[in-house]
Amino acid sequence: MAVLVIAAGVGLSVGTRSAPTAVRTQQLFIPVVDGPNHDQHERLDATVYYPAQTPAPAVLVSPGFGDTKTSVDADARQFAQLGFVVLAYTPRGFGRSTGQIALNSPDYEVADASQLISWLGTRPEVVKDAPGDPRVGVTGGSYGGALSLLLAGTDKRVDAIAPVITYNDLSQALVPNAASTGPVAAGSPAPGAFATDGVFKKSWAADFFAAGLTGTGSTTPQGQAPDPGAAPTGSDDSTSTPATPPVDPTGTAAASTCGRFIAQVCQAYEQIATTGRADQQTINLLRGDSPVSVTSHITVPTLLVQGEQDTLFGLDQADANARQISEAGGKVKMIWYNGGHDGGAPGPELQQEIGNWLHYQLTGSGTDPGTDFEYSVQGALRASGTSSVRTVTAPSYPGLTGSESTGGVQRQPVPLTGPANQLVLNPAGGAPSAVSGLPGLGGALGGAASRLTSDIPGEFAAFDSAPLSRQLLIAGASTVRLQVGSVPGQPSAGQAVLFAKLYDVGSDGTRTLPGAGVAPIRIGTLPANGTPVTLTVTLPGIVQPVQAGHHLELVVSTTDSSYANLAAPSVYRISLAGDQLAVPVVPGRSTSTPLPVGQLIAIAVLLALCVLAGVVVWLLRRRRTERVDAELSRVPLVLNGLSKAYPGGVTAVDNLSFRVEHGQVVGLLGPNGAGKTTALRMLMGLVLPSSGEIRVFGQVIRPGAPVLSRIGSFVEGSGFLPHLSGTANLRLYWQATGRPTEQAGFEEALEIAGLGDAVRRKVGTYSQGMRQRLAIAQAMLGLPDLLVLDEPTNGLDPPQIRDMREVLRRYAARGRTVLVSSHLLSEVEQTCSHVVVMHHGRLVAAGEVGEIVSGGETSFRVDDAQRAAGVLRDLPGIEEVSNVDAEDDQVHARLNGVPRSDAIGALVRAGVAVDQVGPRGRLEDTFLQLVGGNQP
Repeated sequence: MAVLVIAAGVGLSVGTRSAPTAVRTQQLFIPVVDGPNHDQHERLDATVYYPAQTPAPAVLVSPGFGDTKTSVDADARQFAQLGFVVLAYTPRGFGRSTGQIALNSPDYEVADASQLISWLGTRPEVVKDAPGDPRVGVTGGSYGGALSLLLAGTDKRVDAIAPVITYNDLSQALVPNAASTGPVAAGSPAPGAFATDGVFKKSWAADFFAAGLTGTGSTTPQGQAPDPGAAPTGSDDSTSTPATPPVDPTGTAAASTCGRFIAQVCQAYEQIATTGRADQQTINLLRGDSPVSVTSHITVPTLLVQGEQDTLFGLDQADANARQISEAGGKVKMIWYNGGHDGGAPGPELQQEIGNWLHYQLTGSGTDPGTDFEYSVQGALRASGTSSVRTVTAPSYPGLTGSESTGGVQRQPVPLTGPANQLVLNPAGGAPSAVSGLPGLGGALGGAASRLTSDIPGEFAAFDSAPLSRQLLIAGASTVRLQVGSVPGQPSAGQAVLFAKLYDVGSDGTRTLPGAGVAPIRIGTLPANGTPVTLTVTLPGIVQPVQAGHHLELVVSTTDSSYANLAAPSVYRISLAGDQLAVPVVPGRSTSTPLPVGQLIAIAVLLALCVLAGVVVWLLRRRRTERVDAELSRVPLVLNGLSKAYPGGVTAVDNLSFRVEHGQVVGLLGPNGAGKTTALRMLMGLVLPSSGEIRVFGQVIRPGAPVLSRIGSFVEGSGFLPHLSGTANLRLYWQATGRPTEQAGFEEALEIAGLGDAVRRKVGTYSQGMRQRLAIAQAMLGLPDLLVLDEPTNGLDPPQIRDMREVLRRYAARGRTVLVSSHLLSEVEQTCSHVVVMHHGRLVAAGEVGEIVSGGETSFRVDDAQRAAGVLRDLPGIEEVSNVDAEDDQVHARLNGVPRSDAIGALVRAGVAVDQVGPRGRLEDTFLQLVGGNQP
C-alpha cells in the first residue's frame, strides 16, 4: 500500500554513462529461514536485474512500507544499466512474500535481507570480495532505508548504504517529545531533543497500521516456487514464469484484527493507540527494530538523503544517524532535499547523484563525491506555478564537527516579544483542535498546504520577532526556552501537552508554516501551585529563507489534529524563559542550474500570452459568476439543476431544484444517502457542484462568495470551551470571524435562543439541550438572513425539542428564513411551514407541509359524516370541490384552492357540527410513500 510511504518508491534512478543497454530479468521466490528460533520458513518475492557485462557489484533495493518490488522496478533497471546486478524484493508480510510484518526486526526482516546477501554471494554474475562475500550496496526509501542501516550494522559484508527519508529511532519518530530540561546538541543544525514520554503521532501511526492490515500475501505458502538457483532467462523485459502466489487457505490472517503484523507489533500499536502514550515495553520494541540499535557498528560509507518536507521522519532522524555513524568511524555524506513524505521523491538530478555515489563506492571509479553537505532552498514562485530551488553546499555536515567554535552550526539570535503568562486552555477531549497540515499530502497540495493551517483562539500563546532587516536563511532546528505553569483554581490535568510552531509571516500578514513542522511537547508533571516549569524546546528542522520585511511568529498551542491531544480540560500560563530564538545558519556555496537565454525568452513570451489569456478568461468568468439576478435579489435561496457526481459513477445530488422564500421554516427530509448533507455543503460553498447553481439573494454561491456572510450555519455538532461561560464562548467565536463587535447582535441572538441567565454560567455545567441552544445562538450571531441547521434537535428530550421548535419559529417570525435538516418527522411537521423531500439525490416533493401531507385533501371531523359529504358535494357555486369521501366520523374532500372557511360555513349552515379541521394524513405516512417505504 503506497499511501504511507512516498519512497517506497523513492526514485533511486541513476544517470547512465552511455546509451541504455538491455536488462535481463529473472523473477523468483527466494527461501529464507528466520524468527527468534530460526524455525520460520518463508519465501520472498524477488526480481534480479542483470547488466550487460558481468561479473559486477550488486545493489540490494528494498521498497518502502506497504509496497512491493514493483514500486522500485524503474530504479532497479537504471541501476542495472549503470552496471550493477540488482536484487529488488518484497519484504515479508507484503505482496506475494510470505510471513508477517515485524517492523524491520533483527530476527525477521533483517535476517531475511542478510540471507539475500548470501544468495547474491552464490551468483557467478556478482563480484566477490571473498567466498560468499559479494560486493554489495544497499538502498531504499523510508522502511527500506531503515533496513539498509540495520543491515549494515549487523552484516559486515555490506560495503555501502544509501538510505533515503528514513528514521533513526522509531519510538522517537512516532512518539516525539521536543521538550528538554537539559542541553541539546548545539553544534548540530537539526538535533532532536529525543526526550522520553512523548506525544503520539496518531495520524501517521494509523497509516502505518492500516497499510499492514491489508495485502495479498499470507503466512502460508502454497505451490512450488521457481528454483532460486535457476539461470537468468530472456532479454530486456523478459521474465521467468512466476510461482503461484501464496495464499492463506484458512482465511485467519484476513480475519485477525492484527492484519499481517506479528503479535508483538500489534500489541504495541494497540497499547499506544488506546492510551496515547508508549509504555516501556512498546518503546523497547520500537527502538530494538530501529537503526539506533546498531548505528554504533556502522563503519561503511553512508549517504543519508532526508526530506525537508517530512512530518513523519524529520531532519532530526537523519542528524542522529549521521552523528552516531560518524562516532563509530563511518564516512558520512548528508543531503537534504526539498521533498520527503509530505513533499515528493527525489528529482532526476538527485537520483543521478545517488547512483553516482554508489557507483564510486562499489567500483572505485569516477570522481570521489566526498562528504560535503548539501541542502535545498526553495525560492520565489516561478510563472509555471512551481518554486525555484537552489542548492547550498557546505564543506561538511556541521553536526559532525562539534560546537560552533570548532566548525559546527552557527546559531543566530532572533529576539522575541510577547505578553508574559499568556493564558491558554486545552478543551475537554482536545477538540476543537488546531490544524498544521495533512500528513502525506503536503506535496500533492503544493502551496495550498500552508493555507490549511489554523490555530484555535484561546488555545495558543504567540510571540513575535520584529520585521527582519535582511533575509535570514534558517537551515535546521531552532531552539527556544519557555516557562509553562498551571493556573491555581482552574482545571488541571497535572501535566501538559503542547505544540510549538514557527511561522514565517509576510508583510501582508500571510502566514506560512515551513514543512508543516510541529514540535510536540509533553511535561509529565506540572506543579499544582502554579510554579512554572522551564524547558528548552527544539523546533522542527526546516530550511526556510525568511525575506526582509517578514517576521517570525512562535505559536505554542494546546492541540493539534495530527497528534493524540490531552483529553482532560486544562488551563496553562505560557511565557518566554529567554527573549530570543536560537536560529541555525549554515553558510555555503549556492548553486543552481541556469536555463539558456533563448529558452528563457521563449518561456517568458509563452507565459505572458498564457497570463493574458488567463486574465481574460478569469474576468469573463468572474463577471458571469458575480452577476446578480435582480429578480431573485430578495429570495433567500434558489437551487437550479444542482448536481454533484464523484469519481466511480457515484451521484450524490441529481438535478435538484427548489426555492425558499422569506419567513419560511423549511424542512429538508430524506433517508440516509439521499444527498441532504452534500446539498448543504454545496450551499455553504464547501463543495463545488458538478453542474447547476445555487443562488442566495440572487448571488451565485462559490467558495468565498461575499453573500455567504448572510448565512448562519450549525452543522456536525457544537464545540465549546467548557470552562468558559456561554457569553464568553460566543464572543470568542465572533472575534475569530474578524467582524466588528457591534455587528454581532449578541443580546438579540441570546434572547431568541432563550437561554436566560444560563449564558453567564460555564458551558461545562450545561445540559445537552442548553448546548444545542447555545450552538443555535452562535449560528444566529450577526442575525443572518438565512439560517441553515443540521439536526438541531439531536440528543434533546421532548421538553427541549419543544423549546427548540419555538426558537426556530421566533427566528423566522422576525422576517428571516430557516432551512433545517432533520430525521424527526413529527417535529418537522409541527415546526416547519414547508418541506423538501429528497431520495437518491433527486427531489421527490416540495411544498407546504399541509399540502404535502394531505395531497391537497382536507379532513373534517363531524357529527354526521354522510350528511356532511352530501353538503360538500352539493355546494352551490363551489364546483372545485372533489374526491369527497366519508369515513367514520370524518369526511375528506379536495378543496382545490377553495378556502376552508367557506366549506366550514356551508357545513354549519346545513346543521352539521364540525369538531376539527386539518390536512388529511401524517407527514410520516407521506414520507414513506414518497421514498418507497423502507428502501435505502
